[in-house]
This record gives sequence, structure tokens and C-alpha cells, in this order.
Amino acid sequence: MAESKKKNVCIVVLGDIGRSPRMQYHAQSFIREGYNVDIIGYTDSPLLDNLKENSTIIGVKKPFPFDQYVPRSIAFLFKVVWQTFTLIWAITRKRKSDIVLVQNPPAIPTLAVCWFYCLLANAKFIIDWHNYAYSLLALSLGSDAPLVTISLLYEQFFGKLADNNLCVTKAMREDLSRKWNIKATILYDRPGPQFKTITLIEKHCLFEKIDLNDFTELSESGQVQLKVNRPGLIVSSTSWTQDEDFGILLKALQKYDESDDIYPKLICIITGKGPLKYYYQQMILKLKWNKVSIITPWLENNDYSLLLACADLGVCLHTSSSGLDLPMKVIDMYGAGLPVCAYDFKCLNELVRHNENGLVFSNENQLALHIMTWFKNYPSQVYEKRDRFCKEIDNFRKVDWHTNWLNNAHTLFSNSE
Repeated sequence: MAESKKKNVCIVVLGDIGRSPRMQYHAQSFIREGYNVDIIGYTDSPLLDNLKENSTIIGVKKPFPFDQYVPRSIAFLFKVVWQTFTLIWAITRKRKSDIVLVQNPPAIPTLAVCWFYCLLANAKFIIDWHNYAYSLLALSLGSDAPLVTISLLYEQFFGKLADNNLCVTKAMREDLSRKWNIKATILYDRPGPQFKTITLIEKHCLFEKIDLNDFTELSESGQVQLKVNRPGLIVSSTSWTQDEDFGILLKALQKYDESDDIYPKLICIITGKGPLKYYYQQMILKLKWNKVSIITPWLENNDYSLLLACADLGVCLHTSSSGLDLPMKVIDMYGAGLPVCAYDFKCLNELVRHNENGLVFSNENQLALHIMTWFKNYPSQVYEKRDRFCKEIDNFRKVDWHTNWLNNAHTLFSNSE
């Protein structure tokens, strides 16, 4: 794109940018295609490597913890006022935008502020629907709460004002069309380039770095090799929120711990941070198991992607408040070539197909059975369907994010005159 014709794109994430991989991937693709990119959001977590150098990051100050001092409804109002003014300040201090791409959720006040800016700046207002804000709010308040109804009507009103819409699944596209007459283009998630298969030497280096010495060793000749009596390695990543019930995993691992000797020891690594992490950590501390160990580290971005490539099985407990979005953590696991066992919900089959490219479960008994079947007589024997799963995962990995973005989303932006 010629310098004189470069378009200015603003990506708005009223959340932690570093924990919003899809929006960071959008930014990387815009940069590759020659756009000037501004990103607005919280800057709590590290960003992907090239974003700080090639885009302008505009940090927004996080809200004061009003809920510690006033009732929830009043705290919500104060938070909205705070976010409205800080977002207005951020969006008006940057260069004039031709396109504003907004992550939804959150919806309040993001959609209103960004729509109003686009109206004044004659910019295109585009929403990327990851989920519904009102359905997330219903998790804590209940679906009949007045605030949930207000959020739904607000989301519907401003959603209809968008010039274009993206969404993450076919099910969400159909739901937006049926409920609100909003036409959206599906842009399925794909793993970023940092998620890939790795060598045994790279695995050994990571295990040494995070002080896990159970899996690899150096031979007498100095070559890295897998230990014959190594345990199985399960990885699950989470934001520790209410839409993931980690009690299911803990109950399944309890059943595994009580199993007989044909099943090896297991190390389960649960990564991430979020509001319920401390609650589950306290629960884990009380467990007295012989065969299963659980650790809950926070890993750097690069180490997280390497860990996925080291694991034997990924477990995903994402359930979706709306039933219409897909778990990004499964995308990451597939990017690293890691087979997945995922909690089943409405549209999961758009990503994970049972006994074809992964396993699905609906309760702790099914999850325990899958884990035991997977690791029976491990490592001397490998689960018979593993190779088939890996071939399907390799086919999935052939289409990367940027190729998919060019094929399905780029025209929405390049035609935004």
C-alpha cells in the first residue's frame, strides 16, 4: 500500500490487549498489509513481539475498584462512567482513523463511544463479535436481571449501526442474523505463528527452564532423549472465570488417581490468571494424591506456546456463555500439534469433531475415561487414535491466520472507503 494511500486503523480492546490474541493477530495482519495501526486497551500483559515496534499502543487506565466500596449496581455505573471518559480520551488523542475495529465483548461503553467517534471522524465502524456481552453478564447476575436486559438492548442497537461485522462461528453468524438482522462475515480463528511443533532439544530446554526434570535427559553421548519411565503430561489453560468449571477436571483427575497400575503418573499443568485462580489453588492444595500432580504457573507468551508443543494431551473446559463462540485455547493447542479433549457445547463441532480430530466430554466421568484410555500403558503404548487425530490437526494447521484473514476479512477493510 503506497505511503500516501495508507489507511489508519484503530483496534479497540477495552480489556487486556496481551490477553486478546485475536485482536493482536488482526493488528499483525494490518501491519503486513501496510496499514497504520493504533491499538487501544489495557497493557497489563506483554504484547506479541512486533506490535510495540510497528504499531502505536495507547494504554487506558483500568477502572478504580468501586465494587469494594459501594453496591454492585452503583459500582457498575461508576465503572461505565470511568471507562467512557478514559476511552474518549484515548480515541481522540490518536491520529484520525479511517477504520475502527472493536472487540465485542465488552460492549458497554465501547460500542457507543466507538460508533460516535466514527460518526464524527467519518470512519468505518466494524465490530468483531467474539461472544455476547449480555450473556457474560448473565453468568453473575442471572438472565432476568434488569442490567442484563439493558445490556442486550444496547448491544442490539449499536450492533445494527456497524458498517460491517465479523464473528467467530457459523452458529454466531446465524444467531446474529436471526435475532437482530445483523449480517456478519465468519472469520474462524487460526493459531499465531508462535504455536508450532518443536524439536526434542527445544522441549528439553523448556523443561529445564521451568524446573520439570521428569521427561527428558541427556544420554551418555550427550544427546537429548525421552525418559523411559516419564509421566504423562496434560496441559489446560484458562482465564479462571465462571464459564470454565475446573471442578470437572479435578474430579476426573481424582478418578484417575484411584485407578490401577496400568496408568502412569500424570503431571497436569494449568496455566493462566484470572479471578477464580486463588479459589481453585486453595482447593488443589487440599488434595492428597499419589499418581497426579497439579501445578498452576503463569508462563511467558513464548514459554506457553512451547509448553503446548511438549504436552501429550490438552484439556479444554471452556463452555461459552452464549454457546456461540469457540475456545481460542483449542486453536493454540492445534497450532502446536497437540490433540485436545474438550468440553462439549452447542457449536464445538465447528472445531473439535469427536473421534475424528479430538475427543469431547460432558461430565467428569467421560473426561476421566478419556484420560485413562489415552494414557493406558503409556509411554510403552500410544493411544490408537492419536496418529489419526494428528493428521487432521496437521490439515488444520496448513491454513495460517494471515492467509485466512486475507481470504475472509481483508475485503471488508480494503473496501472501506
